[in-house]
Amino acid sequence: MPTTRTRATPTPTQKTRASALARTLDPVSGEEFLAEYWEQKPLAVPRGERGRFDDLLSVLDVERLLTSGGLRFPGFRLAKAGAKLDVADYTKDLSWRPQPFSGSADVQRVLAEFEDGATIVLQGLHLNWQPLAEFCRSLESELGHPAQANAYFTPRSAQGLPVHHDTHDVFSLQVAGEKRWLVYEPALELPLKNQRYKAETMGEPGDPVLDVTLQAGDTLYLPRGWLHEAKTSETDSLHLTVGVNVYTWMDAFRAALESCAGEAGFRRSPDGERPDDLLELLARELEPQRVERRQRRRLVRTRRPILGGQLSQVRALETLDLDTVVERRPTVLFDLVGATLTFEGKDLSFPDEAAEELAFAAQSDEPFTPGDLPGDLDDDGRLILVSRLVREGFLVISAAVPEIGADAEA
Repeated sequence: MPTTRTRATPTPTQKTRASALARTLDPVSGEEFLAEYWEQKPLAVPRGERGRFDDLLSVLDVERLLTSGGLRFPGFRLAKAGAKLDVADYTKDLSWRPQPFSGSADVQRVLAEFEDGATIVLQGLHLNWQPLAEFCRSLESELGHPAQANAYFTPRSAQGLPVHHDTHDVFSLQVAGEKRWLVYEPALELPLKNQRYKAETMGEPGDPVLDVTLQAGDTLYLPRGWLHEAKTSETDSLHLTVGVNVYTWMDAFRAALESCAGEAGFRRSPDGERPDDLLELLARELEPQRVERRQRRRLVRTRRPILGGQLSQVRALETLDLDTVVERRPTVLFDLVGATLTFEGKDLSFPDEAAEELAFAAQSDEPFTPGDLPGDLDDDGRLILVSRLVREGFLVISAAVPEIGADAEA
């Protein structure tokens, strides 16, 4: 029988897809960032490199999305510091059968609010904009935590949000124009999701500890909890906020307790004595290897599929043969245990006799052909295995992969 092992996903190695973390931080190395800044203090990386992030989302992309009339709440909203904007005032329902398109952008109204100082916020772009979906997936692979992306298009001499803190770590990528950031010491260190900033209970911010103006191509990293506000100057500004939802010790303890539910002692009423035996059981569940395994499992099982070009992939299967070049889809995060492949919320189980071929297909960092697969499967078995992995979105046929970022649509 094959040895049962859990195999972590290597970082994608396709030449055409650069590391998202390196692209965000360069010239600061990932090692320096994790050792000196991650969850500790802000980092500003000035470059003044116009166009550095345009392929992720450009001003032209934002204008095209807005003026098309296809934006719908909550995929977009308007924000304006010091003002409360009612969604109903800048959206409308478009008549259609059997259901109307509710919450659609009233383009003229949105443009008028923008001219009056409102920021256009595009939300959850990792869910529906291919370049940012791929960028966030690369970050997830490197950092081991879920990532998300919003865009903020702010008119000149305006401010979208008042002083606040985020409950996730933030990479701000300045795409176009410039934005001045005022950063203050945290009122609460590393807040949890439900610990939003409230000046009346946490206190007003003190003097800024960082006052920096980001130009196009610059990056600002803020650990969760650092208070901040951002303002434009005499130019419109477009920046991306890439949030990292960190798996914390609170998450680890909750998961460890859940894993103890099978122990009768945890289900008994407290008797007033110190539960040393239960603490020992909990401590065992909090061993680093078990914590890491649960964190990894949670990440892998909750990633949404990124299936750019999948229709072309399915059509290309019609000509699949032993010499067809295939490769792992670079956005896939997976675990492999024996002959069961887990990724994107599903478990694919294969016969034990296919375990060697499956491991090769999953672990190969380079393109290969069905004929390259090792093991005892015959040629038809190899083709069936590869065909299923392509249909499920795990492998792609290299010749059918479209140019990255081409004609991306939300």
